[in-house]
Amino acid sequence: MTMKRTAIVVPAVIILILLITGCDRGYNKGLPVSFNDDWQFIRQDSSTSDNILPGNIPNHKWEEVTLPHTAMIEPAVVTGKQWTGICWYRKSFRADKNLRHRQTALLFDGAMHDAIIYLNGAEIYRHTGGYLPFFVDLTNDLRYGHENEILVRLDNREDPRIPPGKPLAGLDFLYYSGLYRNVKLIIKDRLHITNVMEADTLLGGGVITGFRDVSRYSATVIVSALVQNDDNTPRSFNMSNTLFDAAGNAVAVAKTQMMEMEPGEQRRISMEMKVIKPALWSPEQPFIYLLQTEIFSENRIIDRCETRIGIRTVKITSEEGLLINGEPVPVTGTNRHQEYPYLGYALSDNANYRDAYKIREAGFNFVRTSHYPQAPAFLDACDELGILVMNSIPGWQFIGDSLFREASVRDTREMCRRDRNHPSVIMWESSLNETRMPYDFLRKLHNTVKDELPYGNNYTASWMDTICDIFIPARQHASPPDYWKKYSGKKPIFISEYGDWEYYANNAGFNQTEFKDLAPESRSSRQLRSAGARGLLQQAFNFQESHNDNLYGPAFGDANWLMFDYNRGYAPDIESSGIMDIFRLPKFSYWFYRSQSDASAVCFIASYNLPAPDNKVRVFSNADTVILYRNDTLVAKQGPDINPNTVNLPHPPFTFTTDGYKTGRLKAVGLRRGQEFAVHSVTTPGP
Repeated sequence: MTMKRTAIVVPAVIILILLITGCDRGYNKGLPVSFNDDWQFIRQDSSTSDNILPGNIPNHKWEEVTLPHTAMIEPAVVTGKQWTGICWYRKSFRADKNLRHRQTALLFDGAMHDAIIYLNGAEIYRHTGGYLPFFVDLTNDLRYGHENEILVRLDNREDPRIPPGKPLAGLDFLYYSGLYRNVKLIIKDRLHITNVMEADTLLGGGVITGFRDVSRYSATVIVSALVQNDDNTPRSFNMSNTLFDAAGNAVAVAKTQMMEMEPGEQRRISMEMKVIKPALWSPEQPFIYLLQTEIFSENRIIDRCETRIGIRTVKITSEEGLLINGEPVPVTGTNRHQEYPYLGYALSDNANYRDAYKIREAGFNFVRTSHYPQAPAFLDACDELGILVMNSIPGWQFIGDSLFREASVRDTREMCRRDRNHPSVIMWESSLNETRMPYDFLRKLHNTVKDELPYGNNYTASWMDTICDIFIPARQHASPPDYWKKYSGKKPIFISEYGDWEYYANNAGFNQTEFKDLAPESRSSRQLRSAGARGLLQQAFNFQESHNDNLYGPAFGDANWLMFDYNRGYAPDIESSGIMDIFRLPKFSYWFYRSQSDASAVCFIASYNLPAPDNKVRVFSNADTVILYRNDTLVAKQGPDINPNTVNLPHPPFTFTTDGYKTGRLKAVGLRRGQEFAVHSVTTPGP
C-alpha cells in the first residue's frame, strides 16, 4: 500500500489577506479557508496572579502559536493528573468594508471543552463539549474597515454536565486541552448554503445526501441542501448539483428552476441525480466522488459547497451480517484513541491520516472511535483508505444529571450532522459506553439518529441489548468459556472490544480499582514494547486466542482493544494493550494482525534471537509454507500451526522448535505455492 496524498498548497496567510481585505471579489465562492495561523496563547497559570484577565496581560507574555494547539505539553506517560484549567487564545484581523454585505463566520472543529468566544471584548458565543464543531457568526458584530480581535477563553476543568463527565481520576482516558483542531474562516453571500453547524433545525444546515436504486449499472443520488437568505431584500436564484469522479469528470448534473426567497427565509431544497455505471464505494475499492452544490444569482455563482461522498449501500442483519453493495464483508477491526505523545489531542491532519493508514496497513478494515467523535481529517482518511467506522458519542461508565443527558442528545445530533456524508461510517454508537442507561434516555438517543439520518445508513449501536439496531458488547461482558458464542438474541451482534480485559482481571467486570495490585501475569495483554519477546508473544497469543474464539460465534465482526497505547486518568501507567505503542511503533501483535490479511506479503519472526525457555520461534506470515534457517543452517520447513486456537484464522502462525540456543541470525522465508513470497531475518543484539 502506497501512502500518497496530493494537494495544492497556498500559504494560508495569503489566502487570509485576500479574503479579509476583499481583494478576491469571489470570496472563494463561500468555501472555508484555514484560520489556523497567527494566534497568540497564554495559560492563566502562566500569567501573574494579579493579571489573570487577558486585557491586563502584557503582550510579551503571550506566546505565538499555530493551530492545532495543546494548552500544555504533557509527559509521554502522564503519571499524575493531566493539566486542567483556563487558557486564552487571541487573534487580530482587519475586516474590509466590502465584507459588510457578506456573511463572515468561524467554524471551530474542536475546542476542549467549555469555550467562550469574544469579539472586540464582547462575549458573542458559548459552546460546551470538546469533541464536535461549532459555528460562530461574526457578521453583525464586526467593525468593518478596522482591526478586530477574536478572543477565546477555554476551560477544560472537570464538569459532570459536559460529556464524558466522569472525573479524570476515574476515567479510562484523558481529554487534554486547547484549540486542538482546525479553525476555518467562512465568507459567504448573504444568500447562501448554510454551514452544517449553522442552523439549529432538524437535519441542521449544509448538504445531506442519500442513495437509492444502487447497482453497478446505475444509482440515484439524493441531495438536500438548506439555503438561507440573510439579506434585507428578496433574492432570486437557482441551484445546481454536479457530481465529479476521481478524474474530475462531471458524471451527473441536476438544476432547479429559478426561485425566490424572502428576507430571513430558510428553505431546504432537494433534488435527485442519476449516475450511470457508478464506481461503488467499498473497503476494497473506496471510490470517492466530489459533489459540488452551487447557487447562481444574476448569472453568476454566489455560493458553493463541496461534499465528498461514496455511493454504496449498507445492510446489517443477524442472518447475513454486513453487506455492502449486496456483497458480504468480513469485518476485522480495532479501537482507536486519538491522543499522541506530548501533544494530547492536537494532531495535525497528516498525523490523523497516518493513524488511519497504520490501521489499514495492520490488516484492519474497521475502527471504532472510542469513546468520542474524532477529527474530520481522520474520517476523511477512513473514506479514502476503505476503513469502516463505528462513530461514538463521548462517554464511558458515567451518566450525569438532566443537563448531562441533554448534552449527550445534542452530541448525538451534532455527530450525525457532521459525519452523515462519510461513506466509511456504517454504525452510530448513540450510547454511553459501559453505562447503565434508563430505557427512555437510550430510546431518545436512538430516535435522534433516526430523525437526523432520514435517508438510511442510520444503524444505531449500543452495549445494552435493549433499543438499538446492533448489539455491541465487549467480549468480557459475558463469561468464559462461551462468552458470546451462544448469543441467541434477535439483533446483529458485533464484538466491540476483546483481547484485553478478559486477560487482565479474571473477568472482574467493571470494578477495576478493586484489582489494582494484580500480579504481572494477570494483566498479560498489557505489555509495553520494553517487556521483551516473552511479554509481547503473550500479548500476541491473547489476541490470537480471543479473535479465533470470536469467530466461532454469531458476531459479524470484532474490534480488538486496541490499536495504540494511551494514557488514562485512573492509573499512573500507560494502558499498554495496544498492538503499537504510543509512538506508533509496532509490537509483535501488529504483525500477527497484518499476517491475517492478504493486502501485502508478510513474514515476521517474532523473536529477538535471545535465549527462550522453550526454544520456540514463532513466525507470523500469510505464506502457506515457511522455511526457518539459523546461521544459514536449515531448522525446518513446515506449514502453519494446527490447533484449537488457529482453526478459524485465515493465516495461523508458524511455530518452530530449535535444538537449543545459538547466537547469530534467524532467517525465515515465506513460500506461496512453492515460490518465495517474503523474507525476514533477525540477528542477536550485540552489547
